[in-house]
Amino acid sequence: MSQKHVHQIFRAALQAADPIAAVQHHVKISGGTLQVAGRKYRLSNYDRIRVIGAGKASARMALALEKLFGNRIKDGWVNVPDNTTARSRRITFHQSGHPVPDERGVEGARRIAQIARESTERDLIFAVISGGGSALTPLPVEGITLEQKKEVTRGLLACGATIHQINTVRKHLSAIKGGHLAALAHPATLIALILSDVIGDDLSVISSGPTVLDPSTVDDARAVLRHFGLPEPPLTETPKTRVAAQNVIVGSNKQSMDAAAKKAKELGYKPVVLSTTIDGETREIARMHAAIARESLANGKRGICWLSGGETTVTLKGKGMGGRNQEFVLAAAIALEATPGVTIFSGGTDGIDGPTDAAGAVADASTLRKAAVLRLNPREYLDNNDSYHFFEKAGGLIKTGPTGTNVMDVRMLLV
Repeated sequence: MSQKHVHQIFRAALQAADPIAAVQHHVKISGGTLQVAGRKYRLSNYDRIRVIGAGKASARMALALEKLFGNRIKDGWVNVPDNTTARSRRITFHQSGHPVPDERGVEGARRIAQIARESTERDLIFAVISGGGSALTPLPVEGITLEQKKEVTRGLLACGATIHQINTVRKHLSAIKGGHLAALAHPATLIALILSDVIGDDLSVISSGPTVLDPSTVDDARAVLRHFGLPEPPLTETPKTRVAAQNVIVGSNKQSMDAAAKKAKELGYKPVVLSTTIDGETREIARMHAAIARESLANGKRGICWLSGGETTVTLKGKGMGGRNQEFVLAAAIALEATPGVTIFSGGTDGIDGPTDAAGAVADASTLRKAAVLRLNPREYLDNNDSYHFFEKAGGLIKTGPTGTNVMDVRMLLV
């Protein structure tokens, strides 16, 4: 029953992060007036409405705008991950490489930059931005090749760099990130609708802040590369003057956490949200969650749904396959040592955990018992970063397919 409840609570969290509903909540039209998060625009001031952007959730965000404006939208271009099924009549959804950028992404980013550059003060541009947008818009600055950018991205991912560190570097290798897109769009009116996939909802970090003034510098990017012992390619400073854009966060991890807590309460649990801003090494965070579960049981506190959000990192040391969510569940299960009465779950709201077809995993005491019968050594799988194959054999993989949204991860412990 507990694993069934896990699925129901996670589903509620995903529904709360729906990009279409998020855009519709913040963008309204009344007569000839557009209202976006409290700011009003007279539509008669514009000859064209254009839509640009990139990210895992950006196709559905763009569809929300198409539903709202209909034929008023002149054109648009949005870079999206492979296997995006959404279709638009007026906006091109251009599939590109993620998480490692490719030439398709460069081509699409060049088109996005062109739309921004050719627009005038009579144009209203919506930028739909969500997690994944950095890798999907890999337009290098002069003197940088795509292969250099890919090598840097691979190196940072393998070293366990945080999204803040990765994007600090990306912004100084890009002709579109770190406020460059907003600079290109001037003097058009630019409204950026942003679905946050970063801790603290830092606008300059989400998709590397293409429409936001960048507080980081070339020296900051160099410091990240030196910290991880990675080679330093030529870096370029980002715009440091004021950018003219309305940046609106339309959805974040907090909304998913609130929905998960509400659903847990409906199912009879006492929900406790630990934090929506948890980061750090996955295994350390897993041990901390396991300790909370043990403490809860020791004090007789049962019927509790412990929830946390954010995004952890994995430092790769083995050659297996998995993702931060699957690794979290495996590490927590090992730390709990088959403690009865605890169900562990972690899943990515985008439905994609690392280079796998799973969103995450779920485990309880029966998972390790089954592993023992199958002669699977959980510690060996963890040491090899091979959580996917462990759960594939022992059971527990959660597969949703790409969800069309992305507001980081949802973790839960049902005690």
